[in-house]
Amino acid sequence: MAVTKGFNHVATLTTDCDRHADFYKRAFGAEIVFQMEAKPDHPRMFILDLGGGYLNVFEVPAEDIIGEQRKQGRRGAIDHFALAVDSRDELEAVKQRLVDAGAEIGEIQRLGGEWSLFFRDIDGMELEVCARAEAT
Repeated sequence: MAVTKGFNHVATLTTDCDRHADFYKRAFGAEIVFQMEAKPDHPRMFILDLGGGYLNVFEVPAEDIIGEQRKQGRRGAIDHFALAVDSRDELEAVKQRLVDAGAEIGEIQRLGGEWSLFFRDIDGMELEVCARAEAT
């Protein structure tokens, strides 16, 4: 049995913390709970509360973001992350919020015991929202 309680946060990179935070607020209701201005040894940083964990966002120049955001397996050390919602109905509501926030979205699909919706955020990063599927 795992001794951990799940994820505390996922860290990601952007070229614009303000734009990134605005997207996640509009799409998921995320709130900025911490901000740090850039220092000589640390980039500008926001921490966004996503309700069940945090997204730590670091602002860096585009050339510092390695990998190809649109190619799975080539995005760097973290390929993508998935956010969780409680039900298929909530997933449908989030799909509309993503559309309203300007995200590129896919279709909701069943992957094993989960409903899954892939989307691209404001920076073009492919991410996912999941809800447990009811047993059939």
